[in-house]
Amino acid sequence: MAETEAPRALRRDLGWPTAASIVVGCVIGAGVFFKPYAIYQTTGGAPGMGMLAWVLGGLMSILGALTFAEVAILIPKTGGMVAYLGEVFDERLGFLAGWMQVVIFYPAFLAGYGVKVGTELAEYVGQALALPIAIAVIAALVAVNSMGSKAAGKAQVVATICKLVPLVLLMVFGFLRGSGGNPVLTPLVGEGKSVLGTLGSTLLAVLFAFEGWTNVGTIAGEMKDPARDLPRAIVGGVSLIMAVYLAINVAYLWVIPASELMGIESPAAAVATKLFGTSGGTLIKVGIIISVIGAGNGFLMSGSRVAYQLAEQGALPMSPALARLNDRDVPANSIALIGVLACLYSLIGEFDLLTDLGVFSCWVFYTLTFACVMRLRQTHPEWPRTYRVPLYPVVPLLAIGSGLYVIVSQLFFSGQRGLLMSLCSVGITLLGLPVYYAVRRRVR
Repeated sequence: MAETEAPRALRRDLGWPTAASIVVGCVIGAGVFFKPYAIYQTTGGAPGMGMLAWVLGGLMSILGALTFAEVAILIPKTGGMVAYLGEVFDERLGFLAGWMQVVIFYPAFLAGYGVKVGTELAEYVGQALALPIAIAVIAALVAVNSMGSKAAGKAQVVATICKLVPLVLLMVFGFLRGSGGNPVLTPLVGEGKSVLGTLGSTLLAVLFAFEGWTNVGTIAGEMKDPARDLPRAIVGGVSLIMAVYLAINVAYLWVIPASELMGIESPAAAVATKLFGTSGGTLIKVGIIISVIGAGNGFLMSGSRVAYQLAEQGALPMSPALARLNDRDVPANSIALIGVLACLYSLIGEFDLLTDLGVFSCWVFYTLTFACVMRLRQTHPEWPRTYRVPLYPVVPLLAIGSGLYVIVSQLFFSGQRGLLMSLCSVGITLLGLPVYYAVRRRVR
């Protein structure tokens, strides 16, 4: 009688350099090309607070990732925050985390990317076509993703290459050809600007560029020594990203002062045009646009899988349809759901507002996830931990404090626009409660 074959497991052969490169690949996206406009608008054309925000955003991401990783390894379940918050605190809270991701976070980011592509191309074809282009980009991504994971994956590879080329060229030639005579660190904020309120708003813009560090927990199962190497991968990876972001933003300022960048919605393209002329600038811009489309593709892939997982659990309205796979073995209906919501969000027409909405919404639940570490240390100290967040409880407390600062500053110090955006986020998230109860009642 043949022996029963042992179940296959993930091979633990990743060292910290490979893991750090995975972190870098997940994080670097479109924010570094476009967010300087929003940052310097907020600072009143002053560079100091902008540069400080890039450093603080990186440190917040490191603290968050170090804390998040312990929860992700302790509760290695599909669903991420949905599983963590549901198991540690309450099933309803876990559902709200998934609901927020499906109806706000992923569609808002996808819409923001579509809007940005539409805005960039509208310069050549007319502003009246900006919104149709945005919707067409989203629809095209939905079509590509519905053709199968392989097609979407190939699109992602091309977009990643197109993301790295403009970054390298802008950094190298920015320092070589820029004047270097513009201020970089002073003044901190412009005249009449509040330091406290300005920092909160700039952090929201910067954290968009660092989004992606929540993926760190997924690689722990393939690392040789996660207790030793995961902190090194997180700190090393995010530190490298922070260094790249600082370098390219100094390169921007080397060419164009912050007081001018605050009036340019596409700062990277403007710097490229100044460095390489109109033709060279256009080529760089094409690379950036492809990079943005690729970022949208990544968020559509991820968001549709969150919707699919919730639907498989019967947690969403129309779950049987959303959990159905097409003949290419992808959740086409869940992909379409994220795409339709993104098209609706794109009617807002503002890249910065859409991405700020997504960042604020997710940081509410990130902060709750940080608290899971402390809760699990109290309730389940006996659980074996292959990775422990370093300097406990200092790092989790700093991560929670950082998250609370982002939330409170948006609610109370960001002006009427920031308050309205935050309240909309909270309202849409809380709409998930009646949906949760209705679905539970139907299941019973």
